[in-house]
Amino acid sequence: MPRRTEPWKPTREQLDAARSKTVPDVIARGLNVLFVGINPGLYSGAVGHHFARPGNRFWKALHGAGFTDRVLSPFDEYELLNEGAGITNIVSRTTAVASELDDAELLAGARKLETKVKRYRPRVVAFLGVGAYRTGFGRPRATVGAQRETIGATRVWVLPNPSGLNANYQLPELIGWFRKLRRSL
Repeated sequence: MPRRTEPWKPTREQLDAARSKTVPDVIARGLNVLFVGINPGLYSGAVGHHFARPGNRFWKALHGAGFTDRVLSPFDEYELLNEGAGITNIVSRTTAVASELDDAELLAGARKLETKVKRYRPRVVAFLGVGAYRTGFGRPRATVGAQRETIGATRVWVLPNPSGLNANYQLPELIGWFRKLRRSL
């Protein structure tokens, strides 16, 4: 089935059928920043677009930080390439919640991601979630912000997870971290 580019809401059956699907990367060579989610949720898997669940604050944080001139819809995700940004994930398969991923899957996903980052060479790779970064890259003390480590020549940042389930960071704080990243570019 071809990817639909007009917004639509999946049914319960479509959400159930989305388990273990993948969502295509939004990526090109030489981006300014490649945003890296943990893995796509079922809603994203069902509609075929990143950060698609209503309540996810990724698109609002991007706009609030000045990465985009308007709040994009997940269905507009390819417009990010015109802004020098892209999206991928540590683990490509969809799950209902990220906690369904085990450490081995995050470690394997991190190795694949390293290869992808070295191939596409973005200036910065920005992980959206400190826990998955800590586990996948063996950095148990990593905190939100710029990291000392690099992947090849690519600088590494860790940002808070924009999921609506992450109550530790409200939208203004998310925007503040995204803005710090944007200013560092």
